[in-house]
Parts: sequence; structure tokens; C-alpha cells
Amino acid sequence: MLKTFNLIIIFALAFKSYAQISIKDSESKLPVSYASISFGNGNGIVADDEGIFVFTKKLYPDIDSLFISALGYKDLVLSSENIKPQLFLQPQADELDEVIIGVRLDKTKNKKYKTEGLKPYLDDDYYKCWLPTIESEIAVYFPNQDDKLKRIAKLKFPIALESKDWKNRKRSNKIKKRFSTLFKVNIYNNTNGKPGKNLNTETIVFRATEKDGDYHELDITEQNILVPENGIFIALQVLGYTDENGKLLPNKKYKEIKGRNGMVKIPTNFRPLLPFTNKIETDRTFVKRVFINSNDWLAFKQGNGFKSTLLKKGLNNYGIGIDLHVFKD
Repeated sequence: MLKTFNLIIIFALAFKSYAQISIKDSESKLPVSYASISFGNGNGIVADDEGIFVFTKKLYPDIDSLFISALGYKDLVLSSENIKPQLFLQPQADELDEVIIGVRLDKTKNKKYKTEGLKPYLDDDYYKCWLPTIESEIAVYFPNQDDKLKRIAKLKFPIALESKDWKNRKRSNKIKKRFSTLFKVNIYNNTNGKPGKNLNTETIVFRATEKDGDYHELDITEQNILVPENGIFIALQVLGYTDENGKLLPNKKYKEIKGRNGMVKIPTNFRPLLPFTNKIETDRTFVKRVFINSNDWLAFKQGNGFKSTLLKKGLNNYGIGIDLHVFKD
């Protein structure tokens, strides 16, 4: 009996080690946080802050290849049959980027500035909101209004708070539904009117909860990101729910629904909802499918293939707020 029990324990541990996979830097052997793992079929998952994700053939029987990517590393492509408990990514050194970062620091060092801001567009109406999914990233364009040197200081991401009791949602003392959700922020330059090169100097994430109120304010001054002449894109992607300490949980990313041609994976929606607005005249919001390899950004507007009730209502923009440090000459 004891021998059988020991065999069960050994089998369970072996299965667990296979299921739990860690992504590490090939040189430092340190974890690579929040890497994206694409399955090549439009679906995928995200590793946590320790570079860990869960994958087994039992969980994903139809997946034969994995595409792993992370900021500052070369992409890794491997067969699901050859996956190991530890995977290593090679750092992608870019000397030009190092020069650009150095120039950023020189341009802003010891210079005086004033802060100019754009308020976020807020709304708690459930029917005017985007439902975030792991597989989608939203980017908002901010034009550069003049030739003054500007640094991004704070970003303000609107979130919609939902009433725990739907019938009493319009009362001022309504109790809000609780959530603890991790988001990833990417900042892109403007390449031919679409998000282009990632300007992040490091991975940016934040945890949003119902305690934030109508928007989450994120200070990224230390990133020292300057606004290019032709403007900049601020992008947001949900990573999943977290525990009370902000640790990313192994969320179920997809629901399986039986269709005419078999089981279909439908991305899971995560709270909070993101309110869209019709108060911005131009189409500044772009969307892409994160886990489709080399997929392009599309402007979120009528005629671009989106089936959305938001567009039918004229709600075509996510109204992120921003504070800029505008430096004096």
C-alpha cells in the first residue's frame, strides 16, 4: 500500500513539473516576467512575474507549436512535444536602443518643465464598455501638438465600476463588484499611422482594483520616454486576475463552446470593463489580436471588420488620460 502511495506521489510530482514551465534568461538564468506564449491559432497565455506558465497536452490537446516572446529577447519557437520544465530566451542586444536611452537622459537632465495634462474620459455605463480579453491589445494615439520636448509622466486608464446589486446601480452608495486584475502597458512610436516600435525600457504592469475609482493612475516618469515628433501610442493588455498580493493567477483564458464544427475556444472576459467614448472626433484607437503571429493593428472604426455594438453607438475611442512634462527651451 505504501509503495503504491509513493508511486502516486512521484507521478503527481512529475506531472506537476511538466505542467508548470518556467521561462528564464539564457545568460543570467533569471526569470523573464510576463512573456507571451502564442499557440499560433489566435489563442495564447501569459507567464507570471516569475516567468511561470502552465501547459500540458491534456489542457491544450490541439496545440503542436508554441511561440514565446518577451521585451528585449529573441522569439523562441518550439514543438509542444519537445517542451521542457525550463525554457531559455536569448537577450536581444540593440546598441541603437542604448544610444537612444542615453540621449533621452541627456535631453531631460537638470531641465525645468511644466506639467500639461489631458483628462481621461470616464463612464460607468456597462453598455458603453469594451470587455477586455487576454487575446486583445488596445492602443490609443496621442499626437504631438508642437516641437517642444515632452516626457510622459502619468497615464490615466479609465475603468468602469459595476454595482454588486444591479437594481441599485444608480444609487450613490451602491456597492461595487470586487476585482483585482493585472494589466500590461506598451508604448509605441507612430509608424505610418499605426503603432510601431515598442519604446518601453522595461516591462510595465499595474494592478487595478475597484478601490482605484473611475480610473487607475500610473506614474512612468522613471521610464523617461519622450514623445516623438509624429506622436505616440499608449497600449493596454489585460493579463488576468491576481491574488490580494498582486500575484497573477492561473486564470482560465478560454471557454469551450460546442459549435457546428466541434468545440470552439471563446476568450474569457476580465473585469474591469473599459469605457469607450464618442467625445473624441478622430479615430485614435487601434486593436490587434496579440497571439496571432505578425498580426497587424486595425483602427477601431466602422468598415474594418469589427462586429461591435460600441461602433453602432459611435463609441470608437478608449479615452486614456495623460500628463506630460513639457521642458523649457
